[in-house]
Amino acid sequence: MKAIILKQTGFDGLTFEERAIPQPRRQEILIQVKATALNYRDLEIVEGRYHTAIKLPLVPLSDGVGEVVAIGEDVTRFKVGDRVCATFWQRWIGGSFRMAEPSYQRGGPLDGLLSEYAVLDEQGAVFAPRNLTDIEAATLPCAAVTAWHALVSEGRIRAGETVLVQGTGGVSLFALQIARAAGARVIVTSSSDEKLERARALGAANGINYRRNPDWSSLVVEMTDGRGVDHIIEVGGPESFEQSLKAAARRGQINVIGYLGGSEGMINPLDIFRKQVDVRGIPVGSRESFEAMNRAIEAVDLKPVISRVFPWADVEKAMRFFAAGSNFGKVVLQF
Repeated sequence: MKAIILKQTGFDGLTFEERAIPQPRRQEILIQVKATALNYRDLEIVEGRYHTAIKLPLVPLSDGVGEVVAIGEDVTRFKVGDRVCATFWQRWIGGSFRMAEPSYQRGGPLDGLLSEYAVLDEQGAVFAPRNLTDIEAATLPCAAVTAWHALVSEGRIRAGETVLVQGTGGVSLFALQIARAAGARVIVTSSSDEKLERARALGAANGINYRRNPDWSSLVVEMTDGRGVDHIIEVGGPESFEQSLKAAARRGQINVIGYLGGSEGMINPLDIFRKQVDVRGIPVGSRESFEAMNRAIEAVDLKPVISRVFPWADVEKAMRFFAAGSNFGKVVLQF
């Protein structure tokens, strides 16, 4: 089989390699990969900027969907012919984050899915939603599960609440769609008026251009009649966190997802105290969250937003497109 291997950091470190098709052992399944999708974490690992050292060589990319083509002994959850998505945390079945094992993350330290075939632990896979294509289903394991885990598994979102999502990347757009499906109102921030219009077409009630409105939290408070928002999808890092605190309602929730604006900055804990805001990190989510989300995806026929699809061999071109930040939604690699 063919696989793309990251042998050293940098795009030049991505090389094709011919490997033997792996054989599933006890309680493992072999899938023929149909599609994978990019996440910011994948880009950081390739560029050597990820906050945790990842041992190379590595088959990159955490997300993916495939068809089961062989099973090991004692496999009970799947059969040949099933269509499955890999979980990001291969050994976080359910419960709190204490149950997740850091050394079992797909796409680093464990090999990812940028290969024609891959072996998965049967406990580290879920059935792909029946209403989604392979290209759509490939986008779910990281971005969609992160949004679901933040708003539903942890956030217990309710109809009538207000959600603020920052930007129009994968997690933010999934959060918009999940929030709307739950009956919540959504406010979106972006530096692009065009992307704000596209977010409104997906159901966002309001959009704020943060370049023109650097004090965007004041507008959020105004849009909510002085109350603030109940849930925030925080992807900017310390630079935007201060604004998020100002935009939050009393007892609001801030879900820290990423740090696109940088990892350095100052946060005054008194601001958290004054509003009694709940602040939590969201490290994707468990298989339990993934399966619950998939049931909801089928029930409401939610369709992931796809920005662009590349042949899987063009991973460097896809990553450069992704790094430029012009995408609206997910970037997918098709086999």
